[in-house]
Amino acid sequence: MKIVVIGGSGLIGTKLVNNLRQLGHEVVAASPRSGINTITGEGLADALVGAQVVVDVANSPSFEDKAVLEFFETSGRNLLAAEVTAGVGYHVALSVVNADRLPDSGYMRAKVAQEKLIKDSKIPYTILRATQFFEFLSGIAESGTDGQTVRLSPALVQPIASDDVAAALTDITVGAPLNGTIEVAGPEKFRLDELVQRFLSANNDAHKVVTDIHARYFGIELNDHSLIPGDKPRIGATSYEDWFSHSTHQK
Repeated sequence: MKIVVIGGSGLIGTKLVNNLRQLGHEVVAASPRSGINTITGEGLADALVGAQVVVDVANSPSFEDKAVLEFFETSGRNLLAAEVTAGVGYHVALSVVNADRLPDSGYMRAKVAQEKLIKDSKIPYTILRATQFFEFLSGIAESGTDGQTVRLSPALVQPIASDDVAAALTDITVGAPLNGTIEVAGPEKFRLDELVQRFLSANNDAHKVVTDIHARYFGIELNDHSLIPGDKPRIGATSYEDWFSHSTHQK
């Protein structure tokens, strides 16, 4: 089966491409660096010739509200239109848990706009909504840093290893379209402030986390339901300790 992975050179895309190739599929790792651009349309039609499935895991290069919305809307429209022309039979996309419940976030509004384009198209689809990746902990810490302190919410989180997100996407991609949305999350719940402090301390980082229930998480104020999946998510296999041990070993 020919599968085109949009964003195929990124964190999730690289893992997904490898997984699918190991299963024997013909996989195109599509990204601007490979000459395939969903914003300009460059190389897109040629890449989709003969493709049965397209998986969109691309991310915006800018998280500024206007730019991120323009990216996901333009990319989504161009990609879905090209898929219709090419006769692609299945569209898979990666999104974020609770994107529709966090309208104060420009990024989440953009992901909801992307999801709406997919749902309104006539192409069978599955949307996978994931929780935050363990790999993002450093960026989360940086976002709340002021001098030697890191101000973070104590809201509940249920982060996941990127390997487990790629595994879930692999299963979805080779399966049948659900014409719906499913969620995936890690096996453990944490308090965001406590997990980041644990991560920093384990990396011998001297920054200290200050707990603040009003601290903004990329522009939004969190509660215990903001970043947690619903009742029946798919659960990744990798614990935080296993992920941290592996990521440290890989350095």
